[in-house]
Amino acid sequence: MVKMKRRLQITKASGKNSLHQWWRVKCPFFTAINYCVVCLAKKMPSLTLKNILLRSIEVKIGRDASIAPDVDIDFLYPELIEIGENAIIGYGATILAHEFLIDEYRTGKVIIGKNALIGAKAIILAGVKIGKGARVGAGSVVCEDVKENSFVAGVPAREIRKG
Repeated sequence: MVKMKRRLQITKASGKNSLHQWWRVKCPFFTAINYCVVCLAKKMPSLTLKNILLRSIEVKIGRDASIAPDVDIDFLYPELIEIGENAIIGYGATILAHEFLIDEYRTGKVIIGKNALIGAKAIILAGVKIGKGARVGAGSVVCEDVKENSFVAGVPAREIRKG
């Protein structure tokens, strides 16, 4: 099986751990606005209004994509998240486009393909691409690319059925 690596931009941090310095990377004012929008979208029952809210902070959302309640969208880097047409993001899923480590932070574009399904409470890490028609099982942690039309599940997510 060929491993598909994540596409990440890695930046070294100096001094304290990288999370301590988040405000040097992103404007605190706009981050606060993004946070408020994501919190509002999490509880928004209307899929249309939820998509409008998330698009307002530069999340790219395809036509007829459905985002369930309590989905956590990365509010530091929402512009790095792309959700394809007719995709479904299940209840309580988390989509991250960044990760802060002790001596570095990483960012990476997350692409969720057309007709993909992300199960409830799944976690999608930065720099991952979920292929068209792929399925991610509930509670899975996706830390590498998922091929088109395949099914992955587990922690970490492993291919259960090939596309």
